[in-house]
Amino acid sequence: MLDTCTCIDLDLIAPTRLPAIPEITTITLAELHQGVAMAGNAGTRAARMEKLGAAVTDFEPLPFDGDAAARYGTLVALTIAADRDPRPRRMDLMIAAVASTRGLPLYTRNDADFKGLEGMVTIVPV
Repeated sequence: MLDTCTCIDLDLIAPTRLPAIPEITTITLAELHQGVAMAGNAGTRAARMEKLGAAVTDFEPLPFDGDAAARYGTLVALTIAADRDPRPRRMDLMIAAVASTRGLPLYTRNDADFKGLEGMVTIVPV
């Protein structure tokens, strides 16, 4: 599974560093929509719309379901146990919860964001 930053940077990452069949979540789609809404100017908005359009076309996102919601709570607890604040990592933790419940490794450009979750989700830095 790709986290949002990996999805955004797909054109910068060698395909050999990615899963054979990449997946994203509905959380990533929400973050991409947020990025469009928060764009500060037309040029940035257009670039973000292009990324969003590619994600909508290229992926059938996996949902954040009841199993992921339960796992999310566990990941929040692990984050706190690692002496980290889960609040700024909510979306990342939700994406990690979907990956964890589906037994998928999580490919990320920001592996430090997932410190403390190693026992519940496989983190693959790219």
